[in-house]
Amino acid sequence: MEETNTTAPITTQNYAIPFAIVIAGLAIAGAIYFGDGKQEAVAAQPSGTVDPVTKDDHIIGNPNAKVIIVEYSDPECPYCKTFHVTMNRIMREYGKDGEVAWVYRQFPIESLHPVKAQNEAEATECANKLGGNTKFWEYINQVFEITPSNNKLDQAELPKIAKSIGLNVTEFNKCLESDEMKTVVDAHIASGAKAGVSGTPYSIILVNKKAASGINGAQPYEVVKAQIDELLK
Repeated sequence: MEETNTTAPITTQNYAIPFAIVIAGLAIAGAIYFGDGKQEAVAAQPSGTVDPVTKDDHIIGNPNAKVIIVEYSDPECPYCKTFHVTMNRIMREYGKDGEVAWVYRQFPIESLHPVKAQNEAEATECANKLGGNTKFWEYINQVFEITPSNNKLDQAELPKIAKSIGLNVTEFNKCLESDEMKTVVDAHIASGAKAGVSGTPYSIILVNKKAASGINGAQPYEVVKAQIDELLK
């Protein structure tokens, strides 16, 4: 996770994660390190107000699922790239039965990935504008698949991705060059700041549409699965 979030470990309302699961998760995960070399807790108490999930969100799965994972992510963050693979695996397992949904919200970190992360985030929103939710996910999946991360993705690849998923490249370029999606991305960033996000990836788990716990950083599949299984009981 980029830019350390120092939020303390949690026990939450009616959805507390047993200490044993946290310890087991840590054993599976090994040491998770951040930019300043500090270890971070597996789960964290959401420290702010989480905006409700709406029809305008980018969502995979049942919008009325008991468990919804709201992720704030930066397309040039290497930890986000890793966690994106994990979340796709989670959704292959849990999404088909409507138990879990995944919401992606933009949180490009300008100080770490100047220009490119914001531009790539806007590109995904252009894909959404031109092709809807399905094309958004196809686009963001390809961004994470090909980016070397840490501000190294060649921006010439952005229209190539648009073409590969069947979007009108002329309209895509027009959208991206106009910066019309900046307001959308900036609104996501503001939403994340209000929710207490200070680094990426950071995910807030909603249970019955209420914040129950958080996932700090790129926790591995086994750790995320353990949290979900406990919350689905």
